[in-house]
Amino acid sequence: MPQVLEFKLPDLGEGLTEAEIVRWLVEVGDVVAIDQPVVEVETAKAMVEVPCPYGGVVTARFGDEGTELPVGAPLLTVAVGSSVEPGGDGSVAESATESSGSGNVLVGYGTGAPPVRRRRVRPEGLKAAVTAPAAPVVPETAAPETAAPETAAPETEPASVPGPVAVVSPLVRRLARQHDLDLRRLAGSGPDGLILRADVESAIRSAAEATAPEAVAARTAVSSAGERVALRGVRGAVADKLARSRREIPDATCWVDADATELMAARAAMNSVAGSGTPKVSVLALLARICTAALARHPELNSTVDQEAREIVRLPQVHLGFAAQTDRGLVVPVVRDAHARTTESIGAEIARLTEAARTGTLTPAELTGGTFTLNNYGVFGVDGSTPIINHPEAAMLGVGRIVPKPWVYEGQLAVRQVVQLSLTFDHRVCDGGTAGGFLRYVADCVERPALLLRSL
Repeated sequence: MPQVLEFKLPDLGEGLTEAEIVRWLVEVGDVVAIDQPVVEVETAKAMVEVPCPYGGVVTARFGDEGTELPVGAPLLTVAVGSSVEPGGDGSVAESATESSGSGNVLVGYGTGAPPVRRRRVRPEGLKAAVTAPAAPVVPETAAPETAAPETAAPETEPASVPGPVAVVSPLVRRLARQHDLDLRRLAGSGPDGLILRADVESAIRSAAEATAPEAVAARTAVSSAGERVALRGVRGAVADKLARSRREIPDATCWVDADATELMAARAAMNSVAGSGTPKVSVLALLARICTAALARHPELNSTVDQEAREIVRLPQVHLGFAAQTDRGLVVPVVRDAHARTTESIGAEIARLTEAARTGTLTPAELTGGTFTLNNYGVFGVDGSTPIINHPEAAMLGVGRIVPKPWVYEGQLAVRQVVQLSLTFDHRVCDGGTAGGFLRYVADCVERPALLLRSL
């Protein structure tokens, strides 16, 4: 007989304590193999596919898409050993696994477990298989709102229990899935409690009648009180971090306009002599290289504050973060050891991380550990900003758009490519003289890129 095992949301590392269900990759009744991804979740740092360490038939899922679960909460239950699932021809497929699971919970960890064996059994044999007790595991940490669907069933219906579902027809399962109906809450009218299509259609009608007044009331509440958007996932993580930064860091901002005409000309020259297939040097890569040179001269800004010890910790490596806007919100990927990279290497890593940010495949390690952040808000068509420091860092350089403006050049009024640079810094780690010296060096390198040759 099958044994029903519970798979809980694993610890995804980097101190993460919760994750939001973005998309289920399996349905109740599906057969899963060991280490097959079963759900896609969004943490405060990245999107992650979570594999199940058990092979068998999915008997229950806990949480709808959009539900936020804490680490250790049940994700799903799987019937392991001898279990049943409906076949496409009306027969039943019996699957068996020789291992109860791999114990792995992270993507990419293979197990070498033997493949699932499948054989066909006659429908008459289903009755005993689906009605026999399966020693279900009752989740200990499942929250009431995630252990059952949002649509409440009538009081006369049985409570939902994990385990094999008495359903033969694939059509019945598909109909239930389309209407978010939990088959374990239904009492089947067929022989030995078998759930029929008529049972599902009746439950769908009852649910629609029960929720109609609630839907009207909900729409009325939204229109009168305004729409409420939950602060969770990436948006919630950003909100928490920015609020902490404002609470803990006494920040100040200084800014300067710089003539970027020579920097743009140098970039054009670099790209004109590059061979075919060689990636173009971006403005962001040049500014990043300028930042690493400036931090070498002013290491106070590549530091953090240990509040409990009341100490400033100056960091030996520059792990350069850069702000990237994505469909999922603002993220800050980190270029590791930027101080030891060339402009070309920094540019290649920025391109790689930017693409990963757009596709939602950044790992938690690629989003943590930054020591200084570069924020190019000029891509939004604005000139200046006073950005909030990316806690626990000590400074952030902001870059506005580069646009033609009137400028006094060599004593004459001319049209030059001008950019506004701003530096927001933690006033605990340095005073205005150090911050001004850092920003002035950055501006000088933008205006005269040849200055960089001294530090290369």
